[in-house]
Amino acid sequence: MGTPETRTYPLIFTFRDDVDGEGFLARVTIRGRALMVDEGDGWWLYGVEPGGMAESGGTPHEAYQRFRRAFTAVLFETAVDAKSFDDFESEIRRFARETDQEEEARWLEVSAAIRSGEIVPEAPFDSLPRKSADLPVEVQVERLDEPQRAFTPKDNILDEYALTAA
Repeated sequence: MGTPETRTYPLIFTFRDDVDGEGFLARVTIRGRALMVDEGDGWWLYGVEPGGMAESGGTPHEAYQRFRRAFTAVLFETAVDAKSFDDFESEIRRFARETDQEEEARWLEVSAAIRSGEIVPEAPFDSLPRKSADLPVEVQVERLDEPQRAFTPKDNILDEYALTAA
């Protein structure tokens, strides 16, 4: 693949969304991987896992916000097409595990370069929290509208994204 790109940053993100479907209310929590790249004409955030998503912006923050919104739109569109909670859950799990092999190769290469010190993140990436590149992608799809479901403040989480680290 050659020398890792210096304005390319491997990210781990966690998103949580509540989604209304036909006859169900679901909560989707995904920890995934993405690659933030300065393409010269703007910043792009490419989905690694889930793959097949990409959004751009004039700044890294703008690209992230557009990616986040597109991610939620996929969940909402999936809920429209789902005939049941089980259909929804199955499709979301498939979507979350979809991997863009090309972006994954870049993600792994740049993660290793950051870990070794070959690439030193610049602002604003130097101030991001760090997470292990070895964290697995995770997906949780919970049904919220069941009578036995108890809600507590521990269920609250904020969206986050972090730079990979050792």
